[in-house]
Amino acid sequence: MTTPARPIAFLLGSDSDLPVLESAFSTLRELGVGFHVRILSAHRTPDEAGEFARNAKANGVRVLIGVAGMAAHLAGALAAHSPLPVIGVPVDSGPLRGEDALLSTAMMPPGVPVAATGIGTAAARNAALFAARILALSDPALATKVDGARAAERDKTLAKDREVRARFGC
Repeated sequence: MTTPARPIAFLLGSDSDLPVLESAFSTLRELGVGFHVRILSAHRTPDEAGEFARNAKANGVRVLIGVAGMAAHLAGALAAHSPLPVIGVPVDSGPLRGEDALLSTAMMPPGVPVAATGIGTAAARNAALFAARILALSDPALATKVDGARAAERDKTLAKDREVRARFGC
């Protein structure tokens, strides 16, 4: 089975969340995975967010990624309206620096699952990689690319290990 042209959709509660996603977008571009980006809020545009989630599967989306800070109900709202896997990316914002967003994303009621990443930019990249891994289960070509990216990370770490061992004579 081949992956649709834009199988991942990022829904952001605010355009201020866009900088957090640059590493996620770069990662998916490197893997050749297309994506949608929308600004739809669980609180300010609930009807539109729900409609997007309800129609996402029919429109070729296979994974939804909800990105929000503070109350961070977006990922949960998407999961309430869609049978697709939903990944929540909490954004570091507000007085609690994203901890409230993490709890809002991770603490879903039974029957409405959301996979929650950590907070911020590295977490956004992990969300993209996790979504790609989900898609790779039914796309052998993408699976090869995901495996290659993982091997490249391994090689970078081993190169750093060699450098530090040489530096400290270990």
